Amino acid sequence: MHIETLKVFCDLVDLQSFSLAAERNFITQSAVSQQIKTLEKSFKRRFLERIRGRREMDLTPAGEVFYREAKNVLAAYDQMQESLRGLVGKIGGTVKVSTTYSVGLHELPPKVGEFMSKFPSAKIDLEYARTTKVARDVASGAAELGVLAFPEPKRGISIEYMPEHKLVLVCPPDHRFASRTNIRTKDLNGQAFVHFERDTPTRKAIDKLLKAKGVEVKKVAEFDNIETIKRAVEVGFGIAILPDPAITEQERTRLAVVPLAEKEWVRPVGVIYRSDRTLSLAAKKFVGILTENGADRP
Repeated sequence: MHIETLKVFCDLVDLQSFSLAAERNFITQSAVSQQIKTLEKSFKRRFLERIRGRREMDLTPAGEVFYREAKNVLAAYDQMQESLRGLVGKIGGTVKVSTTYSVGLHELPPKVGEFMSKFPSAKIDLEYARTTKVARDVASGAAELGVLAFPEPKRGISIEYMPEHKLVLVCPPDHRFASRTNIRTKDLNGQAFVHFERDTPTRKAIDKLLKAKGVEVKKVAEFDNIETIKRAVEVGFGIAILPDPAITEQERTRLAVVPLAEKEWVRPVGVIYRSDRTLSLAAKKFVGILTENGADRP
């Protein structure tokens, strides 16, 4: 049995997909299936159960034990590699990072570029997901780091904060707010709004701030990603509140970006990781780049 086989098994459990596990390990789906069969035959135990009518795979009791211990073996193996690299001062390996689309697409690219230029032997493996999945990826060990907005403190999870960014008002250039130097929250009362979906952390924060100021807006649409919201605002659906880094310089020629006057309109972004795991040297370096000049929070 090889370390690679343990990794394939754990990836299959984490991703719940033969095709994605195969893609992650650069092998075929049939090779994934064969390696699982070989493991079960070697240990004379069934580790996975497929339930008719469902895509998910359930771990058997033996599978749960094997998955937990395989994760420990993989973590120990990675730590051994990091320790050996540390003897010669070399930072290498792959850091698996799960991140939300808004943060990953707009804020991480320059940080990844800085990391790669400083540590060319290391690699950042970015995967994009919704906030809830980012948290699950870190908790399950599928990702070493998670990067997301409004991270929630949870037992067993450490948070380090990146520099926070302002939330800004975005509207069409011909909107009456477009020429303003700033907007007070009370001015938004009764305005047609394009929102994030209700379960997103940014939407929850916006709703909370509007409610605190006694402001009610008219919801005209809800979307699950920033790109769609920007397009909706651009064609005149309504106005929106978005993180400032999410609006590119090119988009600012088609959209008016107006600061919100109150200091509360900020979006914290944090890096999360499991408290019971020792981060690889490469992950520690990447966290350092992400959180440089970041704020300390409770």
